[in-house]
Amino acid sequence: MQFRELSVPGAFEITPRQFGDPRGVFLEWFKAGPFADAVGHPLDLAQANCSVSAAGVLRGVHFADVPPGQAKYVTCAKGAVLDVVVDLRVGSPTFGQWDSVLLDDVDRRAIYLGEGLGHAFMALEDDSTVLYLCSTGYNPGAEHGIHPLDPAIGIEWPTTARDGSPLTPQLSDKDAVAPTLAEAEQQGLLPTLAAVEEHLASLRN
Repeated sequence: MQFRELSVPGAFEITPRQFGDPRGVFLEWFKAGPFADAVGHPLDLAQANCSVSAAGVLRGVHFADVPPGQAKYVTCAKGAVLDVVVDLRVGSPTFGQWDSVLLDDVDRRAIYLGEGLGHAFMALEDDSTVLYLCSTGYNPGAEHGIHPLDPAIGIEWPTTARDGSPLTPQLSDKDAVAPTLAEAEQQGLLPTLAAVEEHLASLRN
């Protein structure tokens, strides 16, 4: 299992070792020890989610109030998605920047997104199945969104599906009316880097 920190600090790409034979494949997609060694603290598991999406479905950019925030460890068990992390921490040197990892059923990578980071993904194939471990449970009053097509962030979403057909972004009604990054900052919705660092320090102690 290999960990690589992305260009947005606090986010990691995880590449597992796969063991295959004529029967199929086995891999460990999460392991507590290597995770804590790479990230610097354990992952408190409070909830596990499964999302199934048609090609072109675009979910996010989602984030939660800090503290406690919501860290996510995400993989794609079937199909393929472009998974994106956005730095939403006010005061961060990389505020507003994004990075991405292709999650699919070939390389079977995962991505970890720490507290204070925004999460989004686009499905590149029908029935793409995303599994994610969450550090906190669902709390609608503390969860927010940024419009995934905000030009100020400039995420380069795929325009072609896995089979080569054109992709058209499909957003939920909630995501379609989400504020831009600038609007969310003006409304005081975004976490601060100071709050995130204080929370992370508590996890390390």
